[in-house]
Amino acid sequence: MPSKLERLCIERGMKMTGQRKVIAQVISESHDHPDVEEVHRRASRIDSKISIATVYRTMRLFDEAGIVEKHDFRDGRARYEEIAETHHDHLIDLKSGRVVEFFNQEIENLQRKVANELGFELVDHRLELYAVPADKK
Repeated sequence: MPSKLERLCIERGMKMTGQRKVIAQVISESHDHPDVEEVHRRASRIDSKISIATVYRTMRLFDEAGIVEKHDFRDGRARYEEIAETHHDHLIDLKSGRVVEFFNQEIENLQRKVANELGFELVDHRLELYAVPADKK
């Protein structure tokens, strides 16, 4: 059964080689936001012939096709996730590097309100919060 990402690729007319299928599977099964090196490590467990160059090219192709979202979480590496069906924002733990996905309707409403007050209609946004764990006393 093809992964969600593989189905999107096919719908967009991409040629799906065996290696692209593996990379699409790795991204579809990821619950984190892996960088290219991590995608390569995971893909290599499935097909040891996949090169890092192939992963770089494939991730760029997926990004350009709008089927993955590329993030820069200020750690010096591009990180990826499958395009989500529902909107979410990110909180990045600066100590551990962990990325927490969240949705907050109050924040969504406030962003629209700010755009409207400035004379704009909000059509898209990306929110990334950078934080460290609070001391629990």
